[in-house]
Amino acid sequence: MSMQARPRVVVVGSFNVDHVWHCDSLPRPGETRAGHYRTGPGGKGFNQATASARCGVETVFVCALGDDDGGRLARALAAADGIDLRAEDSGEPTGTAGIHVDVHGANSIVIGPGANGALSAEFVARQAEAISGARIVLAQLESPVESVLEAMRIARAAGVRTILNPAPANALAPRELLAVADVLTPNETEFAALLALHSSERIDPAAVAGTDDEQLHHLCRTLLPRSTVVVTLGAAGAFVSHREDKCRGDEHAFYRVPAEDAQVVDTTGAGDAFNGALAASVARGGEGGFIAHVRFASLYAARSTEQPGAAEAMPRLPRQPEV
Repeated sequence: MSMQARPRVVVVGSFNVDHVWHCDSLPRPGETRAGHYRTGPGGKGFNQATASARCGVETVFVCALGDDDGGRLARALAAADGIDLRAEDSGEPTGTAGIHVDVHGANSIVIGPGANGALSAEFVARQAEAISGARIVLAQLESPVESVLEAMRIARAAGVRTILNPAPANALAPRELLAVADVLTPNETEFAALLALHSSERIDPAAVAGTDDEQLHHLCRTLLPRSTVVVTLGAAGAFVSHREDKCRGDEHAFYRVPAEDAQVVDTTGAGDAFNGALAASVARGGEGGFIAHVRFASLYAARSTEQPGAAEAMPRLPRQPEV
C-alpha cells in the first residue's frame, strides 16, 4: 500500500431498490400476511458504500444501474452522501429486493439482480486509477464474480488491501476469488457454505457461534490459510482468525469480539454496516491493532439496527482526522 494514498475506500457491488414489508411474523409457504410497506435504497454494495462514506472516509462506489427511477435514486443518494459514483449504464432495470421483516427484526429477502448482474469486468478495469489509489477495496457477491475478481486483482497488484464479504451465501465464491482477499468476512451461513465448497470440513451454521475457539480457528485456517477471516455471528459478536505470523497488530492469532448492545428495530443492513465500517476504519488506520477496527465495526453495526431500512439506517459520524 502506498503511504501517500488517502484514506479512500472503493466498493464494488450492487444497488437495489428495496421493497420492504414489516409484519408480525415471516410468511410461511402459501400464507398471506398483512404488513406495513415502505421502499428505500439498498443492495449490499450501496449499503456498504453508504456506511463507509458516513464513517467519514472518501468512498468510491462502482456499480451498474438501469435508465429508470431506481438508477436516478442511486445517483441522487450517492451525491447527497458525497460518494463518488462510477456507474455502468445497463439496459437491464436497476436491481430490486423484496424484504419481509418480523417484529424481532429478523428478515427474509428475494433479490432481482437486474443491472447488478450486468456489471462488466471491462468497466471495472476502467476504474483502475481509483482502485489503485485506494487503501481498501471492498466487494460482495451480488455482482458477477469476474467483475469482482477484476477489482480485487487490480487492487492486489497495486498493493491495496482487499476485503471480500462473501454474501449472499448461495453466491459462487471460487477459490481464485478467495485467494485475492486479504480479509474475508462471512456470516455463519456463508462460512459453513464456503467450508462445504472448498474443504472436506462440514459445520452446521447454527453451531458456528458455539464452536470452541481453537476449532473455529482451525476451520478458518483450513478455509483461508494465508489471510484473515472475520466470521460475523450476529448477536454473538464476531470471531477473528489471523495467519499465525500475520496478526495485523493484534496480540493473538484468534479471538472473539462481543456484540454491542442495541435496541434492535431492523437487522436488514447490519452485516453491510459492519463491512463498510470495517473498511473505513482499516483505511483510516490508527492505533490498537485489527481488533480496534473490528470493535468499531461492531459498534457501528449495532447502531445501524436501531433504525429501519438498509442504506438509510447507516449512522452519520463526524469526519475523523486522517492518519
